[in-house]
Amino acid sequence: MTLSIAIIAPTPNSVRLASRLQTVLPAAQIWTKITDRSYEEFPENFYTYRGSLSSLLPQLWQTCDRLIFILAVGAVVRAIAPFLNHKEEDPGVVAVDESGQFAVSVSGGHIGGADALARQIAAALEGTPVITSASEGYQLPAVDLLGNAYGWQRGSGDWLGVSSAIARRNPVLVVQQAGWDFWRGSLPPNHPFQFATEMDNMDDAEATAAIWIGDRLPPEAIRESPTNMPLVCWHPRTLWVGVGCERGTEVDLLEASLRQLLAENGLAVEAVAGLASIDIKADEPGLLELANRLNVPLQFYPRETLAKVDVPHPSAAVEQAVGTPSVSEAAALMAAGSSELAEIAIGKRVYRDARGACTLSIARSTVEYNPNIGQLYLIGSGPGSLDQITPAAKSAIAQADVVIGYKLYLDLIEPLLHPLQCREDSQITQEVERAERAIFLAKRGLTVAVISSGDCGIYGMAGLVMEALASQDWDGENPQVQVFPGITALQGVAAKVGAPLMHDFCAISLSNLLTPTDVIERRVEAAAMADFVVALYNPRSKNRTEVLTKALQIFRRYRSPKTPVAIARSIYRQDECIYLTTLDDIEEGQVDMLTVILIGNESTFRYRDRFITPRGYTGKYDF
Repeated sequence: MTLSIAIIAPTPNSVRLASRLQTVLPAAQIWTKITDRSYEEFPENFYTYRGSLSSLLPQLWQTCDRLIFILAVGAVVRAIAPFLNHKEEDPGVVAVDESGQFAVSVSGGHIGGADALARQIAAALEGTPVITSASEGYQLPAVDLLGNAYGWQRGSGDWLGVSSAIARRNPVLVVQQAGWDFWRGSLPPNHPFQFATEMDNMDDAEATAAIWIGDRLPPEAIRESPTNMPLVCWHPRTLWVGVGCERGTEVDLLEASLRQLLAENGLAVEAVAGLASIDIKADEPGLLELANRLNVPLQFYPRETLAKVDVPHPSAAVEQAVGTPSVSEAAALMAAGSSELAEIAIGKRVYRDARGACTLSIARSTVEYNPNIGQLYLIGSGPGSLDQITPAAKSAIAQADVVIGYKLYLDLIEPLLHPLQCREDSQITQEVERAERAIFLAKRGLTVAVISSGDCGIYGMAGLVMEALASQDWDGENPQVQVFPGITALQGVAAKVGAPLMHDFCAISLSNLLTPTDVIERRVEAAAMADFVVALYNPRSKNRTEVLTKALQIFRRYRSPKTPVAIARSIYRQDECIYLTTLDDIEEGQVDMLTVILIGNESTFRYRDRFITPRGYTGKYDF
């Protein structure tokens, strides 16, 4: 679902800032007050209004999911005050100052999405997000957002009471009997949650509030507990409903029957993942309307497929009528997944009255349905300093549910992470495993940021992830993939030492972990012979020294011993070291895996502490 976002920019300066925001919010509308100034230079998605801002706001308040005001916070508060109704209904509101230094979450921080939007805006403008919710301050997930990334549905409960208990750092009991527990990976060490699988001893618990996560409803005794403990419910969507019905059965009977079946078995209607039936019912009006009312997917299977499913209650009569011994149980199991992932939770039940007749069955899947389309953000984080990461990459990191990468790289971007995100780091030799893990998480509906240093498409993770997707017959749609380029080490070293890349250049990795040594040597010889400026990546490790030695021998056969060489380690980081030397004087002991070696061509020269490669124009400067 595409969010509707409006940026209110009353002045020419604020319009310029709004135009910058459209790079990360391309569908956002820009609204500004009509003046004598021409706005033809600005994007198409640009609107003007007459009169006061108060005359525009009723329209935007009703039609937009998010509102961004490029105004002072006080002016924003006064403007929106008459329209505020309830935090579960109001749009998220963010105020941005005209200089773009601060993005303030004003209202609708959690459910309205203002907190997340403030982070995204601040990242895009290289400003500071101002978020004042208690969960943000304590680095804890917001209870009313907890299951959104996993497609869970909110149930009943005292959301304010539980949120208040978390804000006061009181112990909170979490009972999770269904759904993925991956969210726990984002919790800080001092979190207030106490985990259990049942609520049998509620009265004896030290907790002052509780969170129930399951496809069942909490026990009635717990819901009516005399302790009046605040309780909220999240329902993972694990229940698939198989439906068989007579032609023309009314939707009201179908819905009432389903709700009765769920209630009698203590199951939550919010936990229904979808409906399933035989394909001859694909045009059944009542069934189509039931899926619409519940806002769930509806799947159909041919009789040949259903006939192969092993069910607990096959029927010869049903087989004679439609060609399969089971419709509702078989369809429910098919929709819920393979036999390893699903089981019949409630066998078929028949309901009949004057409105028609139906048979219902419920299968439970061990993997919850998530309607969110997974996102893979392949991100180049630059050479190491936060100010060298592109605004687009920062904005993508801010939106991620999970951040994956080599531990050193995640440590470098730690200030950009926030409480709702899970962090998964691994060793430098586990790139393939990282790629496969990222794809797995994205296929579960999460937004996953895969972090590489430099540019993710240059000796980074982008290629490995794409390769793994291709091997899995990726459909190109789920997960969706976006690549965010970064400043690679080659560019970083060049910027530090002058202008050595002004003519043809290339990069060669000396790591023989994935490339045979003889292939590396052929490439080095070709580059040295062709007089490229060359950047050597991954030049040397403790156990791999001979490839660098051989590469330097090759270069010395083709280049002057006085060819300028830069040895750069950990550029743009606290322990940055850069040595300017010549091809003849390289000290291999200064080189490790965090080093890039830049070797000039026959025209590269050193002037003071700068390397310069002429662009190749006729004529030369005489130094």
